[in-house]
Amino acid sequence: MTQSIFACVEKKPDDPILGLNEAFKTDPRENKVNLSIGVYCTEEGNIPLLNVVALTEQKLLDKKEAHAYIPISGLPQYCSGVQKLLFGEGSEVIASKRATTIQSLGGTGALKLGADFLSTILDNPTAVVSAPTWQNHVAIFESAGFTVGSYAYYNKEQGCIDFPAMVASLEGLKENTVVILHACCHNPTGFDLTTEEWAKVIEICKTRKLIPFLDIAYQGFGNGLEEDTEAVRLFAKSGLQFFVSSSFSKNFSLYGERVGALTAVCADEAEAARVLTNLKSAARANYSNPPKHGAAIVATVLNDPQLLAQWHEDLRQMRVRIKEMRTALVKALKEIGASKDFSFIEKQNGMFSFTGLTADQVQRLKDEFGVYAVKSGRICVASLNTKNVEYTAKAIKEVIK
Repeated sequence: MTQSIFACVEKKPDDPILGLNEAFKTDPRENKVNLSIGVYCTEEGNIPLLNVVALTEQKLLDKKEAHAYIPISGLPQYCSGVQKLLFGEGSEVIASKRATTIQSLGGTGALKLGADFLSTILDNPTAVVSAPTWQNHVAIFESAGFTVGSYAYYNKEQGCIDFPAMVASLEGLKENTVVILHACCHNPTGFDLTTEEWAKVIEICKTRKLIPFLDIAYQGFGNGLEEDTEAVRLFAKSGLQFFVSSSFSKNFSLYGERVGALTAVCADEAEAARVLTNLKSAARANYSNPPKHGAAIVATVLNDPQLLAQWHEDLRQMRVRIKEMRTALVKALKEIGASKDFSFIEKQNGMFSFTGLTADQVQRLKDEFGVYAVKSGRICVASLNTKNVEYTAKAIKEVIK
């Protein structure tokens, strides 16, 4: 027999987050807690089917529509709904048609489409991510041919954003560097910039001629659907050209449907039209057409006032529960006499908390207590509930002794 063509293939390591999730599934301990993967769970520990999604799916089922291909750019009513959600009714970028949106395979797919497109128009493409960031940001841009660096963001010792260091980092970047920014609910730290800090970032992007790429994967989980778009809308008013990757995995609990969008804000309508043809070309060469079902759910909700109101309520309930779990964890840690002050957890936004735990402490949580977290110390607060929060607090107390 001839040698296999795959003989030279080396094994790749498991994804650090999805690999933990698989290990959790096979863990036989009854009191195990999975705080590693970024999904919202109910008090009962289940991924919910939102009321608004159930209502909308029934509406779509009653229509008995065929499962035909949809346009490469996605459902038109979906793309227009995404723009209204990001920029608001009556936004100048919508009215002037200088924003163009293409449906993507989740927020990850939106980032990849944007990275692939930018790599074709930039010489020696370079991108920077926050330190720390969602690790897949690095992998996506590297796979598109970018050299990926980082900019200062978080001071782990003080448990807060180091904005002066961030400013210094951004001011030192070369022209046309792509700057990946978390629009809200920063993953993994949970700490977001203030209005004044966003204004400074925009100023730097203008003067240094940087290319902003905003990632908004958790809209509605911070302070509300409108409130969480503050950064996006500030950039829209700035006159800059920029990208926004958005996702409905979390805020619609449509994880398996892969519903996302990439929006490019351009100089004018003609430029936006040209950019869209290039994004469609990239999508065509990759997956051809996006899936319909999840996008049809989102499009229906975004364009129906009653369903939109129901979605706001569903999101409010999820947001309130996450905040309650933050408070409960901090309270439990304080009551049992943890040697560290964890009150900063209540100041964070969204699904995640950067706890400050070391990699060794995270490993002990898993090995000794069956509490799974990412080695950076990030935990998904949205996976806590009244049944596991005290156990989690006790485990944390033990590993930080």
